[in-house]
Amino acid sequence: MTEWLNVGKIVNTHGIQGEVRVISRTDFPEERYAKGNKLVIFDKNNKTTIVKVQSWRQHKQFDLLTFEGYGNVNDVVKFKDTLLKIDASDLDDKLSEDEFYYRDIVGLQVVTDDGEDIGKVVEILSPGANDVWVVRPNNKGKDILIPYIDQVVKKVDLETEVITITPMEGLLD
Repeated sequence: MTEWLNVGKIVNTHGIQGEVRVISRTDFPEERYAKGNKLVIFDKNNKTTIVKVQSWRQHKQFDLLTFEGYGNVNDVVKFKDTLLKIDASDLDDKLSEDEFYYRDIVGLQVVTDDGEDIGKVVEILSPGANDVWVVRPNNKGKDILIPYIDQVVKKVDLETEVITITPMEGLLD
C-alpha cells in the first residue's frame, strides 16, 4: 500500500492563468515543485488527480503553481481546499545528520536532559526563522511549544524515538 506524504494545501486560485495558491508543508519546495514533477491532488473524498508541475514561484507566504493541461482559472478552481501529496517512495534520503522529515519527528517522546518526561510531539509549525514543535504533555495540560534550535533541542534519536531537550527558563511553565 502506498504511503502518501502531504507537501502542501491548495487554498485558492491566483489570477486567471490557472495558477493555484499553495500553503507549503515541505522544507524542499524547489525540489517538490520543480518543473516536470508529478504531484497527486487529494480532494475531500480522497479522490485523486495526478498533475505535472509546469511552473512554480513564491509570492508572499505562498507557493504558486501551474500544472500542465490546466491553463485557465476555470480548470483549477475545483482544486481549492485540496491536499498536494507525493509517494513516500519518491523521497531522496539525502538529509544531513541534523535534518529530519516532519513525519519522523511527529509522535516522538520528549524528555529533558534531567530525564523528566514532557510529552509527545503532535505537530510541527513553521512560523519563520525556525520550526516549532508542538508537544502534548502527558498530564493533558496545555500544549508546550518547543523551538527547534540548538540551545534547546540537544538530541533526536529516531531509533529510540526520544528527543532530549534542555528547556530555557519559562519554557515548561
